[in-house]
Amino acid sequence: MRIIIGISGASGSAYATRLVEELYEQCEIILVASETAKQIMEDETEFKYNELAELAHETFDNYDMGADICSGSHNFDAMVIVPCSMTTMAKLACGIGDNVITRAGSVALKERRKLIIVPRETPMSSIQIENMLKLSREDAIMLPAMPGFYGRPETSGEIIDFVVGRILDQLGIENEVGVRWVSED
Repeated sequence: MRIIIGISGASGSAYATRLVEELYEQCEIILVASETAKQIMEDETEFKYNELAELAHETFDNYDMGADICSGSHNFDAMVIVPCSMTTMAKLACGIGDNVITRAGSVALKERRKLIIVPRETPMSSIQIENMLKLSREDAIMLPAMPGFYGRPETSGEIIDFVVGRILDQLGIENEVGVRWVSED
C-alpha cells in the first residue's frame, strides 16, 4: 500500500510518529508535515521531523504545490491526516487546497480514495462539528483521537496505541496495536 501521512499543526504528533513506526515495514509511506507540526513534534515527542522523515519512502515540503501527490493522476491508496488541526479540516471541508496536505486531501476526496482524518481538538464548536459532518458525507473517515479505557491503559504509549490501532484497522492493515474489546460472556 502507498499511504500519505499528513501531519498538521495540532497537538498529538505522537499519534503520527507511532503510526509511521507501525507502517514502516508494511507500506510505502509518503510523508508531509506543516512547519507548525514539525515544531510541535519536537515539543511533544522525542522525535525531530528529520528523524521521522528517514522512515518515509518519500517526503514533500508542505508548500511544494508541484508535488506529484497534488495531482489526481498520482496513485496512492489512502491518506491519513494525523493529527488534523481544525484549520486543515475547515480547508478540506470548503475545498481549499492551498498547501500539499490540503491539496492531497482534496485529491483523495475527489478521487474517492480512503481519507482518514484524526481531529485533535476539544471542545469543538458547532462550525467544527459541521465541517466533520461535511467531510464524513464525502466519505472521509472521521477518527477523533479518543482512546478507550476499557483496557485500563497504564502509560501514555498504551493510550496512543489505542488510537493508532484504530487507524490501522481503517486502513485494513492487520495489527496487534492497542487493546480490543473482549466480552467476558
